[in-house]
Amino acid sequence: MSKKHLKRINAPKTWNINKKINKYIRRPNPGAHKFEEGMPLSILIKDVLNLAKTHKEVKNILNKNDILVDGIKRREPKFIVGFMDVITVPLLKENFRVIINNKGKLDVIKIDDSEAKLKICRLNGKTMYSKKVQLNLSDGRNILSDKKDMNVGDSILISLPNQEIKDVLKLDRGSLVILMGGKNIGNIASVEEIKDQIMRCRKDEVVFETSKKYAFVVGKDKSIIKV
Repeated sequence: MSKKHLKRINAPKTWNINKKINKYIRRPNPGAHKFEEGMPLSILIKDVLNLAKTHKEVKNILNKNDILVDGIKRREPKFIVGFMDVITVPLLKENFRVIINNKGKLDVIKIDDSEAKLKICRLNGKTMYSKKVQLNLSDGRNILSDKKDMNVGDSILISLPNQEIKDVLKLDRGSLVILMGGKNIGNIASVEEIKDQIMRCRKDEVVFETSKKYAFVVGKDKSIIKV
């Protein structure tokens, strides 16, 4: 049985929080994102979006159905949110996308209403299910599809909340990727070459190598959504 809280000092490095105030912080429930790659919805509301000052205020916001995650109302403070999730605040008429910045911290950017209906997920695995393919995506979704020309590492653009596949972004030479780990975490770069599990990427005039597993494709010449 997992603990309800953890010490702030032991919180994942990806959490964009002040670790020097209070001793404990809320622990997220197990969910779509890994512990190190997500944070509780309450922490996002309070520490990242600055919509509340106390946990009581967070609960009031959630109890009024004032927060949507990927188009679905969420009321659980410990619900885990992570990279590429779309947060909608109907009362403020504002939408946010969870990103990872170049300091390796989970952060948010504002997006418009049309962008809030789209999300990119990475294909982490696929299995045959009857005559269709089950796609196992980076945010915990499992989608059945007729398309079989997708490989692990490719990205899929889906609509929210109905999960319709809009586009497939191949991980290949010329792809634009966000790096999810390594010393270049959070950077957006163009793939110049892939050899086995190593990628050579270019950002502006700088060429560097990194692991293929860190690649999250967001477009070809430019990102198809705001990141």
